[in-house]
Amino acid sequence: MSPTRDTGDVTAPRLSKLEIRKDVLQSAVEAMAATVGEVTVIVTGAVKDVAASVGGLATELFELRESARRAAADGDEDDAAE
Repeated sequence: MSPTRDTGDVTAPRLSKLEIRKDVLQSAVEAMAATVGEVTVIVTGAVKDVAASVGGLATELFELRESARRAAADGDEDDAAE
């Protein structure tokens, strides 16, 4: 424990400069870690959402291509029947 100094009726702990610096550094590291964690969650969610959107677009394009093939095949059958 740090040395104390007498302030009258109450004895308050006295912190050394080194201990104060350590506490400030610890608080800064904790704040940075929390912020990095929050940003990581945001970025991870954004990547997931983008992947889902691109996947949905790819599915739509595959379905459109298949519909176009069926339409073309139906058109070929109609032309042959005439």
